[in-house]
Amino acid sequence: MRANRRDLLRGAVAAGALGAAWPLSVRLSPAQAHAAARELGATWDEPPFTLGVASGDPLPDGVSLWTRLAPQPLADSQPLPDTVEVEWVVATDPELSNRVASGTAPARAEFGHSVHVDVGGLEPGRRYFYRFAARGRSSRLGRTRTAPVGPLERVRFAAANCQAFHDGFYAAHRGIAAEDVDFVVHLGDYIYEHGQVGGEHVRDHEGPEAFTLTDYRRRHALYKGDPSLRAAHAAHPWFLTWDDHEVVNDYSGTEPSKPFRERRAAAYQAWFEHMPVRSANAQAPRVHQQRHWGDLLELTILDLRQYRSAQNLPNGTILGREQKDWLKQRVDAAPDSWHCWVNSIMLSQLAQPGGGYYFTDQWDGFLAERREVLTHVHDSGMPDLVVVTGDWHSAFVDDVRPDFDDPDSPVIGTEFTAHSVSSSAYDAEWNRTNGPVMGGANPHLKYFEGDRYGYDVHEVTPRRWSTHMRVVADRDDPRSPVSTLTTFHVDRGRPGSYEDPATIHSPAQYRRA
Repeated sequence: MRANRRDLLRGAVAAGALGAAWPLSVRLSPAQAHAAARELGATWDEPPFTLGVASGDPLPDGVSLWTRLAPQPLADSQPLPDTVEVEWVVATDPELSNRVASGTAPARAEFGHSVHVDVGGLEPGRRYFYRFAARGRSSRLGRTRTAPVGPLERVRFAAANCQAFHDGFYAAHRGIAAEDVDFVVHLGDYIYEHGQVGGEHVRDHEGPEAFTLTDYRRRHALYKGDPSLRAAHAAHPWFLTWDDHEVVNDYSGTEPSKPFRERRAAAYQAWFEHMPVRSANAQAPRVHQQRHWGDLLELTILDLRQYRSAQNLPNGTILGREQKDWLKQRVDAAPDSWHCWVNSIMLSQLAQPGGGYYFTDQWDGFLAERREVLTHVHDSGMPDLVVVTGDWHSAFVDDVRPDFDDPDSPVIGTEFTAHSVSSSAYDAEWNRTNGPVMGGANPHLKYFEGDRYGYDVHEVTPRRWSTHMRVVADRDDPRSPVSTLTTFHVDRGRPGSYEDPATIHSPAQYRRA
């Protein structure tokens, strides 16, 4: 088996040879970058569709299709005309013989030769297949589905987050590609922008940190070089939000400086160019939205970066005024269904013993707004709230309360924070020591496990929500098997979760008795 990415990159740092090993180093030609990426396990589809295909934001009558022409995925620019016409087709069968929609779309250099096609006129709740063609070549086959309408007996979806390329292979995405799910939700940190490789901070002149549009494009192209990620995109439609590393660590959307605004605009455009999202303002996409999967599930996708203020301010905001007003209105108009908030950073309080919080970049840095929003949920009477969250690189299960400091505050929902796909968590000793400490300081915390990597599968029926924590055996093995670590349930009409008796003795660093 190929040596794992982390060891190869640590060895390069120690030998002073990172410039020759890291594919995004400014020292390398496109051919050298490609060779270095292959040493780290990257491969790409056949040109010009090297980055694969994807679908996203499924509606009852349509879906958004994506690809990007990149014959040389790690080059600063592509050997293509300014505009290339790309053909696309949608059919009900994988042979594409029963075609229901087709057309052409321009791939323009100003948007990285990316293609976004918002297909309409489809039937609800149906599986479809699609493919692109350009310059005499065809893309791989993609599979998608539209959202159903009306009563449903089940919806099943996967949630993934935090996939640092340099920290391991994407066996978790290989698992997601094989899952029987209706869609995938990505909770953010799709890429990492920073100058840390193989666990080591490296010098700026090695070129590892992203600042410009070209930098971010190359970063996305490298991440798409993991074949398991391309497989997961081709297998299912995705809903997406983002966190900080799509731009820069712990950033605030209201940072005023011109260099930051230019960097953020470049990062946002590169994100748009590489994601199956609907046509929009590429440098300021609207990420927050609400979608429905029949009458069973309401998805409220939040944007916790673009509009936030600095943290720890008396009147600070993580949502921004417009998004907060929109969220409250959605709560007031909530239908009789399960309500899922797609939330990139931990909503529940994580207090330290003796005062203070572990991280105030999450909702703990916006206490007044959190209390305001959750009190509004409680006062509205909206039941059956489940929050799915990423960012922590570890798994948590929390009761959600309007006021986490008040032990008599009612439970109004459950938050599931998922393991990361590959991004490094704290070490086993830290987890073993601090799991009980976090549990003791946070009476709403029911479960913590930080030694594993993977994703969650959420299975929802009219009577019960079940979250299966799926973990890989080894993130250094691109073909690592996947297993279920544990399962938690939430019963309809009864706020709060409980662990399945069949998995209650699985390994964890904390579970509330």
